[in-house]
Amino acid sequence: NGEMYLTGFGNEFASEDPRCPGSLPEGQNSPQVCPYGLYAEQLSGSAFTCPRATNKRSWLYRILPSVRHKPFTPINCGNLSENWNEVEPDPNQLRWMPFTVTKASEKKVDFVSGLHTICGAGDSKSRSGIAVHIYTCNTSMINRCFQNSDGDFLIVPQKGEILITTEFGKMMVEPNEICVIQQGMRFSVDVFGETRGYILEVYGAHFELPDLGPIGANGLANPRDFQIPVAWFEERTVASGYTIINKYQGKLFSCQQDFSPFNVVAWHGNYTPYKYNLENFMVINCVAFDHADPSIFTVLTAKSTRPGVAIADFVIFPPRWGVADRTFRPPYYHRNCMSEFMGLIKGHYEAKEEGFQPGGASLHSIMTPHGPDFDCFEKNSTAELKPERVAEGTMAFMFESSFSMAVTKWGLETCQRLDKSYYKCWEPLKSHFNPNWRPSSK
Repeated sequence: NGEMYLTGFGNEFASEDPRCPGSLPEGQNSPQVCPYGLYAEQLSGSAFTCPRATNKRSWLYRILPSVRHKPFTPINCGNLSENWNEVEPDPNQLRWMPFTVTKASEKKVDFVSGLHTICGAGDSKSRSGIAVHIYTCNTSMINRCFQNSDGDFLIVPQKGEILITTEFGKMMVEPNEICVIQQGMRFSVDVFGETRGYILEVYGAHFELPDLGPIGANGLANPRDFQIPVAWFEERTVASGYTIINKYQGKLFSCQQDFSPFNVVAWHGNYTPYKYNLENFMVINCVAFDHADPSIFTVLTAKSTRPGVAIADFVIFPPRWGVADRTFRPPYYHRNCMSEFMGLIKGHYEAKEEGFQPGGASLHSIMTPHGPDFDCFEKNSTAELKPERVAEGTMAFMFESSFSMAVTKWGLETCQRLDKSYYKCWEPLKSHFNPNWRPSSK
């Protein structure tokens, strides 16, 4: 279907594969006989009785319904986990070197077998919590698709583009773009070489655009820049068996059927996958003095029931101008009631020029101190404050959460990417206290 997309965040969309004009029923959802002899199937992303603003559902018109499959059986979860108690808690500042991508010549690994949980909290059964995963893979999914029954995936490709086939159509997602596959949506991932990225998973809530308050009607991630796939179907029988992999209550299950699940000829609704290019983010920054709080860089938020408190925010640190006068311009030293997981898509992050590398990560847990390293502090305490480009050629991001995330055994030990010397970047910080300093007389 090429690079075809519908646009808008959370709109009511309607799409038909052009090979079957008139495949969407007119004026009703569930006719006695659907056009082309299709089955009508509703996919609900919210309770039926949610208020209109949060009510999410789509109607899919498909060659065969999803229910036609053999029973699910448990399969090996690999490094995917929802066990937040397998190792003791670690309140230290944590930093990971770039995560290793297995070479295809050593072992073929696809998107699902390449999922590694690094940290998380909460519980998919009670529909409250989050998880952060790394994906590293080298092979496309063949006659396999994945469905997350536990929550939504926000996928951040870092190395290699991914072609995602969904029940709603196809999306090509490149590094510096993101996509969201919401709970229950089946998808398959094609890759084109060694591939790596990050995933923020949220249980029991959906991502939305942050409220803009006094910023007004426009700014940050604009709704019209979100792209939604157009209907595409294949009528494909798979005699050897097509595998549906289902992540359910933190575990993986698989079942077999003899046809492709991407058999949706037409669909309509407001519950869809979508993608967004981070270059389209309208960046706001301070233009007088002081370092603004990073919440001004929020792309998407999954709200909790407490006003202003997120289950998870997706925040980016894009190229921008720094112009603040009489100000220490990098991020301030900080202790936070939120957890901050950071990744780097490309370039160099301003507060840590060395050591924080593309494809790596850091976790600054609840109330764990963090901030600029020694070199950054010394340089920026004496720098000439002229207008300058910040983060040129760079894109760092943060998954920020009100949950106190536990790190998995894979994250702390198995992956062998933990940088044990991270704390040393602050060791050289020295006292500049001068008890003889006096305010200058004005």
